[in-house]
Amino acid sequence: MSTPLAVIVLAAGQGTRMKSSLHKVLHPIAGRPMLLHLLASVSSLAPERQVVVVGAGREQVGKALAGRGVEIVVQAEQLGTGHAVAQAKEALVGFAGDVLILYGDVPLVRPETMRAMIARLDGPNKPTCVILGFRPPDAAAYGRIIAGPDGRIVKMVEYKDASADERAVDLCNSGLMAVRAADLFALLERVGNDNAAGEYYLPDIVMLAAADGRASVVIETDAAEVAGVNSRAELAAVEASWQAMRRAEAMRDGATLIAPETVFFAYDTVLAQDVTIEPNVVFGPGVTVAEGAVIHAFCHIEGARIGPGVSVGPYARLRPGAELAENVRIGNFVEVKNARLGRGAKANHLSYVGDATVGEEVNIGAGTITCNYDGYFKHETVIGDRAFIGSNSALIAPVRIGRDAIVAAGSAVSRDVADGELRLVRAEQLVKPGWADRFHDAMRKRKSVEKQ
Repeated sequence: MSTPLAVIVLAAGQGTRMKSSLHKVLHPIAGRPMLLHLLASVSSLAPERQVVVVGAGREQVGKALAGRGVEIVVQAEQLGTGHAVAQAKEALVGFAGDVLILYGDVPLVRPETMRAMIARLDGPNKPTCVILGFRPPDAAAYGRIIAGPDGRIVKMVEYKDASADERAVDLCNSGLMAVRAADLFALLERVGNDNAAGEYYLPDIVMLAAADGRASVVIETDAAEVAGVNSRAELAAVEASWQAMRRAEAMRDGATLIAPETVFFAYDTVLAQDVTIEPNVVFGPGVTVAEGAVIHAFCHIEGARIGPGVSVGPYARLRPGAELAENVRIGNFVEVKNARLGRGAKANHLSYVGDATVGEEVNIGAGTITCNYDGYFKHETVIGDRAFIGSNSALIAPVRIGRDAIVAAGSAVSRDVADGELRLVRAEQLVKPGWADRFHDAMRKRKSVEKQ
């Protein structure tokens, strides 16, 4: 039987460098808050308990975590990472397993890395702590890890307290740690704050254990995986890193990206094999794209289901609730919202299709609009199979267009159209021969007089 797991996520930082009223860990990466990215990875480990430590902004974090089985505890004073973890003690009363300590502003840690930390904790020689280390291009002000060839930690030291020789070491502490619950809180009670910052440092438990003759070890990961977010620039850098990984994954799984660096995915975008995505396409949350679909350039797609062989764009917008069946064609400057288009339906130019059910093989002409909103309520338009909607038509919902019906170009349809019916709604044309010539002559004479 595997050892029970608890996860503590530290999210009590002030986030002042973000300059935002939104809590730092709720800033999105690929359309999902950083904290939820991390907890999604955590969920694959099936933890028995999850605790998030917050400071300011508890209400925002609580709202984001509602219904997720996560307990929130508060660090009222910012007295260091050791002090922050200690606030989770009461939430873990009675828990006797492994504890994984993560950071809410370090969102890209993979489940595989988390498992590796736990496996090492429960592996040979059973170290007291497992620290996740990394070697950044610029070690900057990170805490340093002095370790032997076998990963056994000799010393951990914060940058502020490190000597010149220790600062020359490039193995840095990510802050992520695995430790048994019984060891964690007993060691935290012994941590002091006699250091340059006057804080209670979590890594000090490693040296306290070492003083007891109990070893801890470091395992390493890539610097990009443990990149933290403390500013808008760092947020953008982590977003770029995530997008680069997702693009590579999409192409590896069989999608064609013509200009990968210009395509932006959401955290939950699903692409089938043989999907083609042209340059400058943005996916919001909730999009699935079936095999053989083509997304042409400059499209924005969110909350949409795109069927096999569908063609979208260029310059199209699909909003939440758009469902496109097999071989649908959505062309340039067409917007679809909360509408289901049947197999082979087409809206190729300059149209808005909202709150609608569109049958199979329907042709929606250029400039057609489903007028779905009366200023107070939304109404539905239903278009039957094989109907033909002429260009520049307005379908004023609620309205039904029957199967095989034809709506003549330029019509404003406010009443239902029967199957096979032609509906033409236009004012009678008024013809005045020679009127335009007389008008132009009069205006030219007037203009000539006014110039004198």
